[in-house]
Amino acid sequence: MNVGLRKALDLFANLRPVWNLPSVTSRYDHVDLVIVRENTEDLYAGLEHEIVPGIVESLKITTEKASRRIATFAFDHARAHGRKRVTAVHKANIMKKGDGLFLDCFRAVAQGYPEIAADDRIVDATCMQLVMDPTRFDVLLLPNLYGDIVSDLCAGLVGGLGVVPGANLGTEIGVFEAVHGSAPDIAGQNVANPTALLLSAVLMLRHIREGAIADRVMAALTAVLTEGRIRTRDLGGTASTTEFAEAIARMV
Repeated sequence: MNVGLRKALDLFANLRPVWNLPSVTSRYDHVDLVIVRENTEDLYAGLEHEIVPGIVESLKITTEKASRRIATFAFDHARAHGRKRVTAVHKANIMKKGDGLFLDCFRAVAQGYPEIAADDRIVDATCMQLVMDPTRFDVLLLPNLYGDIVSDLCAGLVGGLGVVPGANLGTEIGVFEAVHGSAPDIAGQNVANPTALLLSAVLMLRHIREGAIADRVMAALTAVLTEGRIRTRDLGGTASTTEFAEAIARMV
């Protein structure tokens, strides 16, 4: 369903900010990353076929148009939010044509943003460096598949998928979602942590220039987390989804 929405609405940019929330236990402090993921092509184009029984071919699609567009989005976001560096993550040492095109487009777009540092890293090395010291990174720009994997990895650095927001953005339309999806394994149990969804709502409010309301919601969430008395079970507490949400509502 998500992939279908992204294609139908041309939501070409997946934006996932990752940062430490107060009083949420994590392996690292001072994490403040933004992951920008191309959202419409790569292996997620879903172009697969069985050549003969037992052999399946999957096509990895990379276009100059999409690569330039997502690189421009990443640099525009960095410029608008005072970010200092954009790092392209790729596997161009092996996929010289596809990932090579993505990297070439990144480098070409970077020329238009001289105030922002631009570098690139191979995806496997990036994953290692993220788990060793995530504070060395600022904005990460990735093709679709790598972006999906690395964004979940980064969520694990700050407490898990329950505390990280997500946005799918196009030229005119935005869809905001908790990155963990619908969590079907706990559906209907009133135990899910609503933080990721609230943070996604904050992203949406800022996107539509309702910054004052976003600040109120963020302040309420921060107050509840800092107090530490009411927490859902994934954060070490016993509160239900409803209890946690009501505590935040009272603070707003």
